[in-house]
This record gives sequence, structure tokens and C-alpha cells, in this order.
Amino acid sequence: MPKPATLPVLDWKAIYQSGVTFNQWLRRKESPENCKAMRKLLAEQDIEAQEGALLTGLPRKVHVVIIAEDWCGDVVQHVPVLERLAKETPKLQTRYITREQHPDVFVRFLTNGGEAIPKFIFLSDQYVECGNWGPMPKDCRKLIARGKACGDVGAARQKVAAMYEADSDRRVVVTELLELIQTAVCKQP
Repeated sequence: MPKPATLPVLDWKAIYQSGVTFNQWLRRKESPENCKAMRKLLAEQDIEAQEGALLTGLPRKVHVVIIAEDWCGDVVQHVPVLERLAKETPKLQTRYITREQHPDVFVRFLTNGGEAIPKFIFLSDQYVECGNWGPMPKDCRKLIARGKACGDVGAARQKVAAMYEADSDRRVVVTELLELIQTAVCKQP
């Protein structure tokens, strides 16, 4: 019986180090109005006291590789949440890469076989992949998948938009990202 194909091992440390910071990424500006919107959302994003305490108490670093482009609406919604969490502690460090820069990375993180951004790849302090998030919260991804399955992605996107509006402070995103951060710093399974 033939062996299944094996994906090459990625050098996550090198990939992370090839990325740019949030501010460097914003300066590239494909969409100046979206960059302005992200800065506004970042400034407005609330972090609750217990979330801040969790972040300031992280026992070690978490590295996050972000695949994002500023023209994308989901990027505008979700990147500021991650960056707001990162502002709470120097132990949460982010770097941005492009799809073109690392196609070998991006192809591993397709959403239901399709290209969708943003993608946040969480790495431990030793640059071990611990999980990923994106392009939207889990329940929204389910809606899009159901829309694809029944041939009505438009209706699914309308429901996702309504979910975004109902969760305008992006609490669901905060919760899902904090779970991944906790996984990346865990001391035992």
C-alpha cells in the first residue's frame, strides 16, 4: 500500500522572523481607509480585567504568525482584536506575512479548500505550532460551510454579517483567541 504524501516540515522560527510587525504591515497600505478603520477598532477594543490578568500572567512567550491583507473585511474586523490582546503583554508577539511570501504556509491553512484570510497561527515559545484561527469565529465558519453546501453562500454571508453586528465588541473572537494563547503556554496536556 502506498504511503500518503508527507508535507515538508516548516521552519516556523524562520517564517516568524521573516514577518513584519503590525505597524510595519499597516504602512504597506493597499487600502488606506481599512488601515484607518483597523487603528480605530484597535483603540476601541475592550479587554476585561480577567483577560488582561491572564495575558499579563503568561508564563512564557507566544508567537503568532498572521497571514493577512488589509483589503479584506474579515482582516479589518479581527486583526485589531489580536493586536489589542498583544498590547496587554510583551509575551504575545505577532508577525505578518503575505500569501505570496510564503505560499507553502498559506496552502496549509485553507478554509474548506478555499483561500480565506486572516489566518493566525499560534506558536509556542519554542516555535512549535499549537493551533490556528481564522478567517472568522467558529460559528461563522460553520455558517459559510453550510451556505456552500446548500448553494446559498450569499444568505450565509448575511447571517455572518448579522452575527458580527450582534457581537460588535468582538467578544467571541477574544474568547477563541485566548483559548489558543492558553494552549500555546500550557504546562501539561
